[in-house]
Formats: sequence, C-alpha cells, structure tokens
Amino acid sequence: MSFMTRALAQTAPLCKTIRGMPFNRGLADGSLPRAAFQHYIIQDAHYLEGFARALALAAGRAPDGQAVCQLAASAAGTLQAERELHAHYMGLFGVDQDQFAATRPSPACDHYTSFLIATAATRSTAESVAAVLPCFWVYRDVGRDIHARATPDNPYRAWIETYVSDSFDAAVEQTCALAERLHDAATDPTRDSMYALYARSTLLEWGFWDSAWAMREWPNPTLTGEIA
Repeated sequence: MSFMTRALAQTAPLCKTIRGMPFNRGLADGSLPRAAFQHYIIQDAHYLEGFARALALAAGRAPDGQAVCQLAASAAGTLQAERELHAHYMGLFGVDQDQFAATRPSPACDHYTSFLIATAATRSTAESVAAVLPCFWVYRDVGRDIHARATPDNPYRAWIETYVSDSFDAAVEQTCALAERLHDAATDPTRDSMYALYARSTLLEWGFWDSAWAMREWPNPTLTGEIA
C-alpha cells in the first residue's frame, strides 16, 4: 500500500470534519466575519514563516540532491507566498504592518510550527516530509471543496482561488511523490512514524482552523505576568 493511500484512509474522518468546520463553511458561503479572517491571515503569515523554516531544515538533512532542491525550493516558495500575503491579502482586508507586528502567534500557530520545526530538526527527512505534507494536502482538499460551493461574488474568492491553482496543485503532487519515494526507502519503524506524524499534523490543521474561528490568543499578560 502506498504511503498516501494509507495516510489518507487513516485521516479521512478528520479531513471530512475539517471541510465542515464553521470557519470553512463561512469561507465557502462568504459569511465568515471579517474579523475572523483578519485574525486568520495574521496567524497564517506567522505559520508560513515557521513552515518555511521546517522545510529548510528538512532540506539540509535530505538524503540526495533531488530532495534537497525540492525542499529548498518549497521553503523559498513559502516565504514568497508569505510576502505576497502581506502585500495583498492583509492590505485587501485591512490589516496593516503595525497590527501584524503587534500580534503574536496564537497558541495553535505556535504549537503547530514548533512541532514542525522540532520534527525537521530531530527526525529523518522521510518523517519531516510526512509532517509537513498535510499542510499541502489538506489545504488543497479544503480549497477544492470551498471553490465548488463559492459564488463568484464571494468576498474571499481571491484567497480561495490560491488553493485551486495549477501551481499549488503541482506543489502538492511533488511533495506527495517525495513522501512516497522516501517511504519506499525507509525502514518499517520509520514508516510507522511517518503515518503517526502525518496524522498529528492533520489534527494540528484542524486546531489551526478551530483557533481561527474562535480567534484564540494567549491569556492576557496582566493575568499571567509578562511573557517574552
């Protein structure tokens, strides 16, 4: 059985839940409150920086030149996407640089990026790729589902189009192919770890959108003391 076949079968119920989450239903029908989307794109920008760092770490530990080039290119492309997010979507939805700079990564964002970076720094490339892969796969899955239901005048149409583009689809397929190649060459314990890490990241995808819908932040520092 291929890596993706088994990984997707194991996470299918969770992916179905993600597609039906309030945040994603609101994106699809355009009813998502503007404040929730503003919160989301700020956290997404923080997430993309951490995601790029994880990809770069994985590239440095990759077993061959092809994998190094692919992962390094993905890291560079992610940082480019983060810059475009600042330039376009934040401006489009009324988020300025001062607001972004003053907003810390949420607990969900911090947890997810810390998990990816730690995995990339301490585990094999095969395991690292399994951990980052849900960000590619789940976003395409959600994007396609939303796109099929969104009306032309949906205020979030520009964001939705990003995740059904040919370029994003190619990035997903390339990362899946790399995961399959690394899985085929891995030991059985590493393969078992790949499935566990893929499932964990899929759950953290759910947590990121759940946090975005609730607009969760850290507790007020006046209650807990100043936090660096």
